[in-house]
Amino acid sequence: MNIVIVTDNLKDQVNGVVKTYKSIEKFAEVTGNHIVYLDPGKFKHIGCPGYPEVKLAWPWKFKQKIEALQPDHIHIATEGPLGLMAKLFCEKHSISYTTAYHTRFPEFVKRIYGFGQGLSYCYLRWFHKNSKAVLTPSQSMKDDLIRKGFTKNIVVWTRGVSNDIIAERQPIKGNLKPQVLYVGRVSKEKGLDDLCKLQDTYDITVVGDGPYLKKLRQKYNNVIFPGYKFGKQLAKYYASADVFCFPSKTDTFGIVIIEALCNGTPVAGYNVTGPKDIIQLGVTGFYGDNLKDQIEHCMTLNKLKIRKISQEKWTWKNCWDIFYKEICK
Repeated sequence: MNIVIVTDNLKDQVNGVVKTYKSIEKFAEVTGNHIVYLDPGKFKHIGCPGYPEVKLAWPWKFKQKIEALQPDHIHIATEGPLGLMAKLFCEKHSISYTTAYHTRFPEFVKRIYGFGQGLSYCYLRWFHKNSKAVLTPSQSMKDDLIRKGFTKNIVVWTRGVSNDIIAERQPIKGNLKPQVLYVGRVSKEKGLDDLCKLQDTYDITVVGDGPYLKKLRQKYNNVIFPGYKFGKQLAKYYASADVFCFPSKTDTFGIVIIEALCNGTPVAGYNVTGPKDIIQLGVTGFYGDNLKDQIEHCMTLNKLKIRKISQEKWTWKNCWDIFYKEICK
């Protein structure tokens, strides 16, 4: 099959959406399939005002470009301008398609722009209503979408971890304070102030970049901000931390959580979608209302046990198998 993924993300962006599709490409090839992308790089585009990481593309000659890719199946990854054009194209030509719900778009819009969630959810229900399957990362996200009035086939679509970001555990010796790590985009909706304000209690490292980085650096002098890291270099950060902290309350999953777990690092987070779907409470981490309490609880956990059970559970092959099963129905 020639699988066309329509996305409003550029192919080199650093986020969970891009990582998910890139990670299943090799499994597609092994099974005789091919993934190609229709993304903003093929159109004129600008950064979204107030949030330049989000790309707004002008879909000029969209029909010609998607037909040139000769799709056997069309999967719509995002609900932006290109995703919308793909939906309209498929429905006009009676082509079945699948979609994904990766991001809490209404909560994101409200947090960044102060825009009400009601209209956003109305748009999303309409956007996904004719999809053959709506793929979403967790059971609690599926339950939430059903409560919000989504009626189509919603499928839990798991995630995985690549071997190149797994390293042998290398605790930093001689440090008096516990090492607490965050990895991901540095943006306001990620809740990083809740973590960084604990800088006097822990040695905190925030790996990543984004629009909120400059402000965090100004506010928290004791927090380390090394920027983006990748591959084995990133794996060393995971493997040397005592606890990984995921302070976001708006994510649908959090691939970085399972990357930390596969390196044997326990995870602390809030009792929200993402952490509560991934963390085995009291085994691989803790979640609750007080972030500091969850970090302290994580210090008592068995890191070798965390590493073993997590590497057995979270694989990109499982992710591909679910995706392929749904597009073939």
